[in-house]
Amino acid sequence: MSKIKVKIPATTANMGPGFDTLGMALKLYNEIEVEETYTETEIYNDNVKSSDDYKDNLIYKSIINALDRFHYKYNGFKINVIKCDIPMSRGLGSSAACIVGGVSAANVIMGNRLTIEEIISIATDIEGHPDNVVPAVVGGMVVSINEDGMVNYSKISMPGQLKFAAMIPEFEVSTELSRKVLPEFYKKQDCIFNISRATMLVSSLYNEDFNSLRMCFDDKIHQPYRNKLINNLDSIFAKSKELGSVGEFISGSGSTLMAVLNKDEDNFVNKMGEFLNQLDDRWKIILLKPDMEGVKVM
Repeated sequence: MSKIKVKIPATTANMGPGFDTLGMALKLYNEIEVEETYTETEIYNDNVKSSDDYKDNLIYKSIINALDRFHYKYNGFKINVIKCDIPMSRGLGSSAACIVGGVSAANVIMGNRLTIEEIISIATDIEGHPDNVVPAVVGGMVVSINEDGMVNYSKISMPGQLKFAAMIPEFEVSTELSRKVLPEFYKKQDCIFNISRATMLVSSLYNEDFNSLRMCFDDKIHQPYRNKLINNLDSIFAKSKELGSVGEFISGSGSTLMAVLNKDEDNFVNKMGEFLNQLDDRWKIILLKPDMEGVKVM
């Protein structure tokens, strides 16, 4: 079998009030090559063989998860990560990219027997929640509902002029830790707070009402509890507002912070970069646009 090349976008999830439901694909990519072999599996990073156990590799585990569901017989694979621009454990969907890449490659190995909905279902089952998986598959900004293993989703209109400044620190925040800090129960008024802002966020984007976005990105379900895991969050958000962003949020479970921009993007990046350089943790800033296409198999 010839090599299967898969290009997978980064994703940002939650986007303020949309905990475990809202996500968006971004123009930052990982690329993998997968080739079915008759020998034991080997993992490569840019053609350099990895010393890690292939059985722990998330791409490999996602491939065989999909193949085993359909009783496809295999011996092994050569998996080559030829591009890895999505930082690990930074809230930009690195695990979803591995999973979606693996399931998409498995689909080609099986003769493209899976529908988009089946790819999403398998990948969500592996990941545990759909907010990163769905936009990684279909692109754009998406609201997703996982009900009894069935994922329903709908794309949200995203104004073309909006861009996203990702502020990425040196330190990681694990998804497991970020979920442990969340309370088991919430007050009714906090739930109402989030419902109102999540629905207003969708409306504001559709109507290109940028004046409402800052209020819409506010949240009481996860960000107030996770901000203690991210050094200098309050000062970075304050500086973002000062420099003209229309809203800010924690990307996924962190540690990346996201500022939403609709003008003066270059000035924002330059000034915020200067500010971040004064902080600990070696922050970097990159300007990203939404990816509207999702995973590509080449």
